[in-house]
Amino acid sequence: MTPNQELIAAIHSRFQLNYLDENLLECTGIDEQIFYELESNLVTYLESEFERYTSQSSLHSNLSAAYNDINVLKKGKDPQYNSQFTAYVYFMLYFLEGVYSAYIAWFFVYQSGFLPTRIELLDIAAGSGSVFYGLFSFLRTATNFTPLSQNLICYCSLEQQPWLQYHGREFWQQYIEPTTTAAINSYFRFNTTDMFLYDSNSYVSQELPRKFFNFITISHCIFADQERRQESHQIYRRIFNESLKDNGYVLLVVQGRRLFNTYGYRLTENPDVEQKLIKDFLDELGLQLEWYKYLSSTGKRKPISGSEFGKFASANLPPNKYMNPLIKQYLKQGLHLHYVLDDYVVLGKK
Repeated sequence: MTPNQELIAAIHSRFQLNYLDENLLECTGIDEQIFYELESNLVTYLESEFERYTSQSSLHSNLSAAYNDINVLKKGKDPQYNSQFTAYVYFMLYFLEGVYSAYIAWFFVYQSGFLPTRIELLDIAAGSGSVFYGLFSFLRTATNFTPLSQNLICYCSLEQQPWLQYHGREFWQQYIEPTTTAAINSYFRFNTTDMFLYDSNSYVSQELPRKFFNFITISHCIFADQERRQESHQIYRRIFNESLKDNGYVLLVVQGRRLFNTYGYRLTENPDVEQKLIKDFLDELGLQLEWYKYLSSTGKRKPISGSEFGKFASANLPPNKYMNPLIKQYLKQGLHLHYVLDDYVVLGKK
């Protein structure tokens, strides 16, 4: 796609993108029409799911257990994702934020001139498909500014947890697919499998076509455990070598604090240290850097204190206005979530 300058200017304005240096961007806005429609539909979907449970006390108990599992992310640990209720809690707490960062990531791919009209996308550790939802949401915005030729998205989800995958697909079919435009056609393939079983002779690897994908994405799936991280990165490298076209790209989205902690770096505002970290990250994946951006709601690389951030968010960031009441009702948590970014977006190639 040829970048449209009017669209680029509109995205910068709506999302309040502010370049603080070459790679650091402050972002404090959203496209309210796109995101609040998505959020409202997601709440409606979750409410319809919760109404199916005759025992509300049992529902609350199971949601609480799933919350305790997934909440270890805040401690820098890896959740078990061992409950069907985890998908619901993930939708409430993390899905919208994942779509938000994916939307901006795809926008920068577009702005760079690397987004094709035919997108053959492999989403590794796809979860509920936030990467795809972000891409689709960006293209919906784009149709308002520039006539898109027939866009085709061939999307392949590779995910171990069936409930995350199932509810992501079901939500799409019930609430999003009916709103698709004629300019965007999507075809889906879902592989529910343990990525750690991947090797050159396994059923998993045989299910992935060779040299087919022009984009492979990994979003928020860098393991905190060093052994699992190194093993997973070796698997990622093999998938890149076998399934990515020679001129294809790898789009990585990883939370800032997780990336620094995983590689034993101290959080810093020093861009030289940051660039060394990104190089180490890509070297381990066997990739060369095209570009990277750090997306920060606060405009800082280092996190601020919880109380200070709460005041900042209330004053500057759009709230999850439909989701917050649902969280209070079903998770019994005094959370007031906003649309927040704290992510590195990295575009690499073989």
